[in-house]
Amino acid sequence: MNLPLDIYQTSLALLTDLYQLTMAYGYWKAGVADSEAVFSMSFRKNPFHGGYAITCGLGYLVDYLERFRFDDSDISYLGSLKGNDGEPLFDDGFLKYLADMRLTCDIDAVPEGNVVFPHEPLIQVRGPIIQAQILETPILNIVNFQTLVATKAARVCQATNGESVLEFGLRRAHGIDGALAASRAAFIGGCNASSNVLAGKLFGIPVRGTHAHSWVMSFDDEPEAFDAYADALPNNCVFLVDTYDTLEGVRHAIEAGKRLRQRGHEMVGIRLDSGDLAYLSIEARKMLDAAGFQKAVIVASNDLDENIIESLKRQGATIAVWGVGTKL
Repeated sequence: MNLPLDIYQTSLALLTDLYQLTMAYGYWKAGVADSEAVFSMSFRKNPFHGGYAITCGLGYLVDYLERFRFDDSDISYLGSLKGNDGEPLFDDGFLKYLADMRLTCDIDAVPEGNVVFPHEPLIQVRGPIIQAQILETPILNIVNFQTLVATKAARVCQATNGESVLEFGLRRAHGIDGALAASRAAFIGGCNASSNVLAGKLFGIPVRGTHAHSWVMSFDDEPEAFDAYADALPNNCVFLVDTYDTLEGVRHAIEAGKRLRQRGHEMVGIRLDSGDLAYLSIEARKMLDAAGFQKAVIVASNDLDENIIESLKRQGATIAVWGVGTKL
């Protein structure tokens, strides 16, 4: 398994707010840079109006700390910064101090995936105040976001009562690094698999996927599209049935499933991505069962979150796998 920050081929020591460095400079100038300090990270209230949070981000943080160095390009950039008087913001002695800095802090942390509550320390940094100060921003950046995603994932998984949840958030995520961190956090929060192939490679997360509406639309009709997909992936067929008419799509999936069965393969299931998911899943389940596909699963997506999932289950939806992305 790769380390979380392997995708970056550069120093990340400057991933901090400028005021952390100006305070660090002040500590150095005052001769107290090596004075011991303790910084604790906590949060004030539970996210999503809930009763808990799920810790996440420690894996990224440990990797960040182990790689922490101000390299030559960092020092050169800091040396180019000017104050309001046009003079260098930092003097050469401080820049040399940063170039020679090696972290000596002790870190105590709640392990990832644990339930935590407001005002409980998640991360505690003990060491020279100049180091603890510089680390404050990256710690908050790494742990806050991933804890939010892990918590949301846990809430979604709790709403399904143990049914499978697939993380489909890559296309909605905030850039490459946000997507990777979110996929990892969602897995820690309880999601069973991800659509994010790079996250699968880097973190060992199981990857899953079906096909898009564009696949169906690229063929003359839906039956042709389903047959072509079955030819390509006979052991991994989950047909997206709502490109045109959903229940007609279910019928076409059943016919494709019958042809698969004649060839010694079995349709895995169908996916619903729009419309009244409760009604459509109930009707689709009846059709699949009547056609002899009792083991075919119904996958659902379309802006799902824990509240919508709970509502669908109250309505009797026969959905077995939930694809969650936009609201994760």
